[in-house]
Amino acid sequence: QLARIQTDSVVEMLRELYPELHFEIAVAMSTTGDKILDTALSKIGEKSLFTKELENALERNEVDLVVHSLKDLPTSLPPGFTIGAVCKRENPLDAVVFHPKNCGKTLSLLPEKSVIGTSSLRRAAQLKKKFPQLEFRDIRGNLNTRLKKLDEKEDFSAIILAAAGLKRMGWENRIGQLLSPEDCLYAVGQGALAVEVRAKDQEILNMVSALHDADTVLCCIAERAFMKRLEGGCSVPVAVNTMLKDGQLYLTGAVYSLDGSDSLKETMQTSVNYPQQNEDGPNDDVQHVGITAKNVPAQAQEAAESLGVELASLLLSKGAKHILSVARQLNDAR
Repeated sequence: QLARIQTDSVVEMLRELYPELHFEIAVAMSTTGDKILDTALSKIGEKSLFTKELENALERNEVDLVVHSLKDLPTSLPPGFTIGAVCKRENPLDAVVFHPKNCGKTLSLLPEKSVIGTSSLRRAAQLKKKFPQLEFRDIRGNLNTRLKKLDEKEDFSAIILAAAGLKRMGWENRIGQLLSPEDCLYAVGQGALAVEVRAKDQEILNMVSALHDADTVLCCIAERAFMKRLEGGCSVPVAVNTMLKDGQLYLTGAVYSLDGSDSLKETMQTSVNYPQQNEDGPNDDVQHVGITAKNVPAQAQEAAESLGVELASLLLSKGAKHILSVARQLNDAR
């Protein structure tokens, strides 16, 4: 349902921009990540968990564009594909949804040993450290399934979800607590929608590029470059927080051990205040961590990517590789 709502919202924007074009939404497809619901995401080990089947349809020209949550897209896309649009980001923060009996509480007010559901190693690692009195357990399934599990059983006192998904589903009233970046840094790309297209299909690429939100593009390039340099993914806790203010891009990035006891966190900034230049020449294929954004200044994109790489390099120089490799091994052994 969420995937459908997200796709409909992108198609709606395209219809407004191009009233003369006819857009048809292909039957929603299931992906590996949707089908394997009894295993933690971090254990399935498939890099393109929610994207592979959709990319196959793109490759066969059965569809021309695919709408994803950007956080589901790996930092390296298969050859021949690109992210042709990153739409304006919804609130990227994580949200706590409480069991009806805990309505009006916050995490810190829950009784000791209360069980919190989350499928994310990143959320669990940060919150275990902040709330050692609580227990964190895996919960899988789409939003409807998770909320049903929360409401109808007594297994969980609360679950953690992305605020953006709840808002898009019209369930904002279920948000009992928004977790600030001090409590919980969010996932790379969280809250942003991406439109994936064939990299060589200039006509489609030009069409969807009108949906790019420049600020979101720059924030997400920095985040994805940070993740790529760290070689992070579903199986390790990597988290970020970005802010763009007065032409300065601020990126906070962190890595955690699985129990949150060991962590590294740093912030860096760079100027992304560059004018758009009319660049002549064959630069059609310039991608920054999988994103093609010709209508966002190239120098700004380069600066954002460098920021992500530099921040990751700083953490690696302080021992991030060890934290992440131990987290990976422990996760594999679970």
